[in-house]
Amino acid sequence: MAWRGGRGAVLTAKSKSMLVDGKWTVLVLTLALGCLLAPGSTARSWAQTHDAAAMVQPGTSTATGQAAGHPTSSSDLLLDTGDLIDVRVFDTPELSGKLRVNEEGEITLPIGGAVMVKGLTAEQVASAIENRLRQQHILRDPHVDVFVDDYATQGVTVAGEVKAPGIYPWSGKHTVLDFISAAGGVTPTASRTVAVSRKDHEQTITFQLNDSLQPASGADLEARPGDRILVARAGVVYVVGDVGRPGGYLIDDNETVTVLKALALAQGMNKTAKYDAKLIRNTPAGRTESDLQLKKILANQAADPKLRDGDIVFVPVSGAKQFADKGVTAILQTAVGVVIYGRL
Repeated sequence: MAWRGGRGAVLTAKSKSMLVDGKWTVLVLTLALGCLLAPGSTARSWAQTHDAAAMVQPGTSTATGQAAGHPTSSSDLLLDTGDLIDVRVFDTPELSGKLRVNEEGEITLPIGGAVMVKGLTAEQVASAIENRLRQQHILRDPHVDVFVDDYATQGVTVAGEVKAPGIYPWSGKHTVLDFISAAGGVTPTASRTVAVSRKDHEQTITFQLNDSLQPASGADLEARPGDRILVARAGVVYVVGDVGRPGGYLIDDNETVTVLKALALAQGMNKTAKYDAKLIRNTPAGRTESDLQLKKILANQAADPKLRDGDIVFVPVSGAKQFADKGVTAILQTAVGVVIYGRL
């Protein structure tokens, strides 16, 4: 069966957009009118397009979002309320368009009614739309592509040692470092350790940054909607008193820092320094104070103690008594407000 228009135009009945069970669709009327008005080449071009469509197997769909102008998304991401998707029905622009997932988790097709999409991947949504178009006798052999333009309710949380922590919208292909940059970058006390918690897979991915704040492995991690990016805080040890550069020095969890190494970063002891130093440490049982026999440690006659986050090494001035009278309180006051320097 075929409709013939003026000047030899032909509209074949093989089109997927045809009269189904006696029901005319809006698309059939549109195509029929176009064939009546267009020259003969229009019908041939339309038939060639239909033949190309016949080469696509029913039920296949593209849902990776890699088309031009669309952000790349992972195929296993699930849709939720507020997400914006781009539905493309092959050769049928009247049924295509951008649709927002409503509060009930549904999208409403131009023709065909509501389709539940919450909790589905883009590929599953494409299959669901194809089934609806067939069930409603709208299209006999539909081919649907679904692209996710915006995961509106699945932002990326950036927390920890960043300058502007918060929730940032996920819109396209971006890496973990992109979101850290969007949060203003890391603070001076940030660690090299970055942990990424995946929402859907309930897993945590941890990687290290180098001195240039680039992934030590050389490969940045792609962020996904719902990710929580945590930049850990670096540990700090304090060296105060009669040393060349009193201050706090950053350490990471995987670093071994001893008293002598900390003194070296503080540019050593002054000539007026006393070799009977103090180590102040916070423990679950409370604050402790212990003596450091620096002369024996330097002579390798005593162990060089390892330092922990928050430790304070105090080197007094030889012959001075003001700190001996006040004890730990005076040492703590000295450590407050000192400059925090780079890593050990």
